[in-house]
Amino acid sequence: MSEIKRLIWNEVAPQGAKAFYGIHHYITTGTDLPNELIHLVFLRVSQINGCAHCIDLHTRDLLKTMPFEKVALVPVWAEVPHLFPDQYRAALAWAEEVTLVSDTHASDEAYAAASTAFAPKDLVDLTITIAAMNAFNRLGAPFRLPVQAKI
Repeated sequence: MSEIKRLIWNEVAPQGAKAFYGIHHYITTGTDLPNELIHLVFLRVSQINGCAHCIDLHTRDLLKTMPFEKVALVPVWAEVPHLFPDQYRAALAWAEEVTLVSDTHASDEAYAAASTAFAPKDLVDLTITIAAMNAFNRLGAPFRLPVQAKI
């Protein structure tokens, strides 16, 4: 089966890419969210959306601060609550809720749990983080951005 060559979205639309990267810059430098938490959320959202490029990239980012054993269990974080602090679990739960919003409708229960774990600005910044990663996944997956992983 031959693979169709896909566009490199950020080269075709550099101004659009600049806008996206501006949001990423805000998330990683303009919020009070811990860097590790940001990459954890980026990874979990990417896993849900099935974006190989983003899963590869954010796994690598997360492995800089988190042991492999924890990173490997991110997809089943709720089953291993002892591995993740309360705020990380709240962020992961909110990330799933917002990423799957067409199913969850961002329930009052999930919102209440997230708003208990985060100050108002941090909750908004966390939600921006989740929304941005969902948007990046919707570019990375359809355009089949490459992964660093090699055989």
